[in-house]
Amino acid sequence: MEAVIISGGKQYLVREGDLVRLEHLPTAQGDTVEFREVAYLRAEGDPVVDPAQLGAARVLGQVVRLGRAKKIIVGKFKRRKNYRRRQGHRQAFTQVRITRIVAGA
Repeated sequence: MEAVIISGGKQYLVREGDLVRLEHLPTAQGDTVEFREVAYLRAEGDPVVDPAQLGAARVLGQVVRLGRAKKIIVGKFKRRKNYRRRQGHRQAFTQVRITRIVAGA
């Protein structure tokens, strides 16, 4: 069984047992999270894209880790103007293990 969930404005294709790195969620490590926004679901055979059936579907997961990604350097430069700026950024993330995909009624 696989599903496409929407979290943080992005879509993720997940299956049971997958480890997914999502945008930061306001949870603690070990918490259970439930994703209600399911855009696509495929159980056995035919995919489900009907909004009525997808409204009842949900995906459950457990927070494995909270962290920050590797640092990237953001640089700004304007030629001939003596303008240079350099700044680092580390994006926060939440790593979730998908435990269950529940289809709608």
